[in-house]
Amino acid sequence: MVISQKLLHSFFIFIFFLLLLCTASCNTTEPPPDKTVLTLTLEDVSCTEAWITLKANNLQLPATLNLIKDNTITKTINLQTADTLLYIDSLLPNQTYNYRVSGIGNPVVSGILSNELSVTTMDTTSHNFTFETWTFGEHGNSVLFDVAIVGDEIWAVGAIYMKDSLGNLDNNPYNAVHWDGQKWELKRIKTNACGGVDYPPIQAIFAFSFNDVLFAHIDGGISRYNGIEFTNDCSLITQLNGSANKMWGKSKNDFYIVSGNGFIARYLNGTWSRIESGTDVNLRDISGQDNEIFISGYAIDYSKSVLLRLSNNNIEAIWENNSLSGTPPYGSLIYSSKVLNNNLFIASTNGVYQEKLRIKHPIKRLFYSFNAIYKLTGTNVNNIFTAGDRSTVWHYNGITSSQVYSEPDNLAPFYSADATENIIAAVGTRVENVIYHKATILIGKR
Repeated sequence: MVISQKLLHSFFIFIFFLLLLCTASCNTTEPPPDKTVLTLTLEDVSCTEAWITLKANNLQLPATLNLIKDNTITKTINLQTADTLLYIDSLLPNQTYNYRVSGIGNPVVSGILSNELSVTTMDTTSHNFTFETWTFGEHGNSVLFDVAIVGDEIWAVGAIYMKDSLGNLDNNPYNAVHWDGQKWELKRIKTNACGGVDYPPIQAIFAFSFNDVLFAHIDGGISRYNGIEFTNDCSLITQLNGSANKMWGKSKNDFYIVSGNGFIARYLNGTWSRIESGTDVNLRDISGQDNEIFISGYAIDYSKSVLLRLSNNNIEAIWENNSLSGTPPYGSLIYSSKVLNNNLFIASTNGVYQEKLRIKHPIKRLFYSFNAIYKLTGTNVNNIFTAGDRSTVWHYNGITSSQVYSEPDNLAPFYSADATENIIAAVGTRVENVIYHKATILIGKR
């Protein structure tokens, strides 16, 4: 049989395209199902540390791998599981490092090489602050219990006793003072929408924004500021256990208060509900993120202390101490606690500690304060502040700590503090003489 030249030409063209199609399908970017794949993912980073997840696919375990930093092998990894957390320390602040993982030997020869992961460490923050102090009060025992910074504005709350226009002692105190960016203005905020005293002292404050600020009065009432006026809906009156020591929340319709005798209450969409804490200590601080909330406190006689975790309406005591001897690592008392970016910071009699919330890592002591701490606050792991006895303020910048403010001769404390990136505000009282105390506000700017 004779095959025509035209038919033969068409046959070769068909074979050519068939081979081309096969070649294209073989050069796909997807690895074959049986190919080993190593993947690096950054979980967290500080000024000197990084946490990286290594995932291995189709790798026979156990296996020995190399960790490569900037083209230099820095560590040998004995991999036991397909999903492993790598902890890397001794890094420098504000530096970028590139990491890969390979099989033992030359990566090109071995053929086992992970993706390249770029890691930039956090920079430290400066300890250099310029401080200015204001005092308020002309008689009685004036004091400020809490403070909130909202942009350029500052609210501080407590009880400030002044004289009237005729110079007479006015026993009806101002219960707040407001900084508008240029000057302070004394305020009287009512709670008599549901009966009771007109202007009782305010114990705690929590600000969601400029036009949404909560004020917790000592009589159990909670007032709200909407940026224009103050309101006091009876649905915002707890009337369950007196005043709130501290408040924290996600929004104006979902927030919590903590108080004495282990009291915890939640306000959700117009309704108050009490949460059984399982303790009778004075709960003094609350902070959280997402659905995980931490509450700390200690008894008035300092005989016991507790740290609670509230998650999805379930509460548990994750640390408690019932003796003055103390239990490592925190010591006998937890003064204050704060959640920042998946980290729990704790101020205790043994110092200030950092505990990772999403990563398994040993609890780390950041520094020790020689004075009692009544409030821990900050913005991130490289910008932590504490305020306490003898009007002392400490700052931790991600690597080192510094006592940035102190009045050794002043026995009065700072009771609370709040911070932004470059501002720290602390409030308390100052002993003027045996007759009266003045409320005091310290503002530090960097």
